[in-house]
Amino acid sequence: MDGLTDLLGGLGLDEIAGRPLDPRSVTVDPVPYTFGSPATGGLFRVAAAGAEGEWRAFVKVLQHLRHWPALQFMPPPVRESFLEFFPWREEVDMWRPAFVDRLPAGLRVPELHRLVELPDDRLAVWAEDVAVDESPWDDERFDRAAYLLAVHNARMADPEVLAACEHEPDYGMRMWVTHALRGQGLAPLADDALWAHPALVAGGDVRSGLQAWAPHVDEVLARLRPLRHGMPHGDASPQNLLVPADGSAEFVMIDVSFQTPAPLGSDLSQLVVGLAHAGLLPAARLPQVEQVVLEAYARGLEAEGLEPGADDVPLAYAATLLLRSGFTALPYEALERADPATVAARLDLTRFILGAADRHL
Repeated sequence: MDGLTDLLGGLGLDEIAGRPLDPRSVTVDPVPYTFGSPATGGLFRVAAAGAEGEWRAFVKVLQHLRHWPALQFMPPPVRESFLEFFPWREEVDMWRPAFVDRLPAGLRVPELHRLVELPDDRLAVWAEDVAVDESPWDDERFDRAAYLLAVHNARMADPEVLAACEHEPDYGMRMWVTHALRGQGLAPLADDALWAHPALVAGGDVRSGLQAWAPHVDEVLARLRPLRHGMPHGDASPQNLLVPADGSAEFVMIDVSFQTPAPLGSDLSQLVVGLAHAGLLPAARLPQVEQVVLEAYARGLEAEGLEPGADDVPLAYAATLLLRSGFTALPYEALERADPATVAARLDLTRFILGAADRHL
């Protein structure tokens, strides 16, 4: 799926844009992406000229999990269960009124041009192509992002919002632990040959730290249940909180996921480590980032009149961080082609995650 006709699903581009466009001016540029995102079937930027000037859109093709190339590597029982539960269309939830109407000033979602149903359980999401301010994230930006996330998370803890979700609290995390974490993160810890690889020989402390936490995964998951829950962003890394260059908001949320009730504070896990996981922030900066976002998030909850227990948010953050990223940050499947510096950085990232678990759990 790579042409304009495929993305239009039988519609005209003028219908999606809401104004006449010159068909001779249309360009469609594929955007590289990782196949590790199961529901992503393609990313494209579309541009065209018209009487009112250039029109641009970012198109994301969502797909049923049976189209995911990596599905073939899953054991059959896990594969069938994964196909059954994975909510491949959940990203469009960020345009539902319950989500948008609770956004505080400073947060917005991209303008949605059209949802186009495509054949064979695919969906083209035609949305605003946000021009982004690429300046580096500093403490002030982390502070503001955490504060606004707290305000939105608190508003998404309204009983009517939670009642509208068909899944029980922590369902998304439990499915992650069952279907991904055990195979991708826990199984490699027992592989002596893997840990003898030159890129990992300096990580004996990381292996032992992960091995110490591995028997407690279910216990960590259970500790989330008594906490105050709300509907999260689900993947609130800095990469998914765009800073718009036009100043229309402080952040534009994209790539909403894990849309089942989660503890307040769980969104901080990816906010803290998202840039480090992408190799864009050294692990040495993470303790400071953690302190900034925990303090800012507490202020945001207080602004909405919520006062969870003093340890609740750090617990939710550290537990989610350990379960989401702690056991899977190392590129086990790509050691032979991975840059040794990247592996070393991921070892440092995992050390930080283990430290956060020791501090807050």
